[in-house]
Amino acid sequence: MNPIIQNSPKDRIIFALDVEHFHEAQHWVTLLKDRVGILKVGKQLFTHSGPKIIDMISQKGQKVFLDLKYHDIPNTVAKAGEEATKHQVAMFNLHALGGFEMMKKTVEASRAVSKNLNLPKPIILAVTILTSMDGETMKEVGIQGPIVEEVGRLAVLAQKAGIDGVVASPQEIGIIRERCGEEFLIVTPGIRHPSDKKDDQKRTLTPREAIEAGADYLVIGRPIKEAKDPIEAVQKIVEDIS
Repeated sequence: MNPIIQNSPKDRIIFALDVEHFHEAQHWVTLLKDRVGILKVGKQLFTHSGPKIIDMISQKGQKVFLDLKYHDIPNTVAKAGEEATKHQVAMFNLHALGGFEMMKKTVEASRAVSKNLNLPKPIILAVTILTSMDGETMKEVGIQGPIVEEVGRLAVLAQKAGIDGVVASPQEIGIIRERCGEEFLIVTPGIRHPSDKKDDQKRTLTPREAIEAGADYLVIGRPIKEAKDPIEAVQKIVEDIS
């Protein structure tokens, strides 16, 4: 198992900072910094606030998952990966559908920057199939096979390219473990309790089910953010996966 994973269940929770403004992010970081392991910065917040959001989270002693899902020509994504590494994020991701060469070049570029500047090497994750997609939306973009097979295929391709792990639905954990082994990281969004709204997530499991299935990290946003008592919601998740 990757050394970034700690013994405490809370360290396996990645809170999705899907908010509009910097001050909102500050509120959530202050509230949850001792209760979750990593804060995820996505496209909306990063586009609004830029790299200063990473600096703010880091200054509060918290790890950052930079969730920008890079997908472009290999050189462009590799250069983006270099910059993410320089910001000393704990994790960043790219789309496996960008192909083997794009993933391989990004891994090599990140490792070179880490070595040359004596910086920690971030975990690099590949996004397989978004958890908002189902069989019908897969067909719309020309992917005909079952989701589980496509996820398994992309996970193997990412591993061959040197990627540390994948972002995948909890329902595909089994095939990833079967094909990529126990050391390959699995970061799982789409985490919901039965009483939670599904929102735009199509393929979900509870926190306990996802951990028992073999997930290393759980990405959780709205079930915490929209709870009447977010602290209680986090505690419930921690208890669920303990």
